[in-house]
Amino acid sequence: MTARIAFQGEPGAYSHEACRRARPEMEALPCRTFEDTIDAVRDGTADLAMLPVENSTYGRVADIHTLLPQSGLQIIEEHFVRVHINLLGVPGTRLDQVTHAMSHTVLLGQCRRFLSEHGIHRITGADTAGSAMAVAEAGDPATAALASELAGEIYGLDVLARHIEDNSTNTTRFLLMSPEPDRTRRGDHGMITSFIFEVRNIPAALYKAMGGFATNGVNMTKLESYMLNGSFTATQFYADIEGHPEDANVARALEELDYFTANVEILGVYPADPGRE
Repeated sequence: MTARIAFQGEPGAYSHEACRRARPEMEALPCRTFEDTIDAVRDGTADLAMLPVENSTYGRVADIHTLLPQSGLQIIEEHFVRVHINLLGVPGTRLDQVTHAMSHTVLLGQCRRFLSEHGIHRITGADTAGSAMAVAEAGDPATAALASELAGEIYGLDVLARHIEDNSTNTTRFLLMSPEPDRTRRGDHGMITSFIFEVRNIPAALYKAMGGFATNGVNMTKLESYMLNGSFTATQFYADIEGHPEDANVARALEELDYFTANVEILGVYPADPGRE
């Protein structure tokens, strides 16, 4: 049986591109929602899941940090993917024929300069790859799509203009999720540990919990909070730190964290992507 890696979106989505880069030998399985992507791994339809968690321009992917703890899956890798946006048209189309561009509203906003310079009007589509599919099906030279080159390859569209995004550093971080954890030391750029925790209801609990990382020289690269079950008093935190739980300084910091929290759950221990540098 062919190994599968699940992602959210249509074939040709940037998540699909991340799958190809991370596991080119695996069959990519498109799913309708993030929940469907996670469920595909839990029920055995897929072996791994590729989930976007944040973008350098637009921040956190909505709801994803709420889904991760409930998924029952573990992070085994991270992948940073540069978001290169391309104008894709039906075969034989010239750039000066294009009057409208269709894509997800986020990508339309990331190409304002190019679209304005060429007098191209924006059409909001459901997503990037879905827009490429719609343009291919319509066959109208006046309407192009903003999407990945992979989407153009899949739907038989020509690249009319390449890498037209306004922000040349726009990058999305993806997490590769597995049913089984892998806490072996691997990679050439150090290890990352991701975890969630809920602070105890005592004065300055968060400050004291974070103090253990500072005093032990552990670099925390991410700390985000979100409410639990709509409650303003039950706040959960998601954190990424550099290091492995078996490192002496990390072990001490996690021990201090445990004292000031109601619970701590490690979501994954995995090699740092070179893109962090």
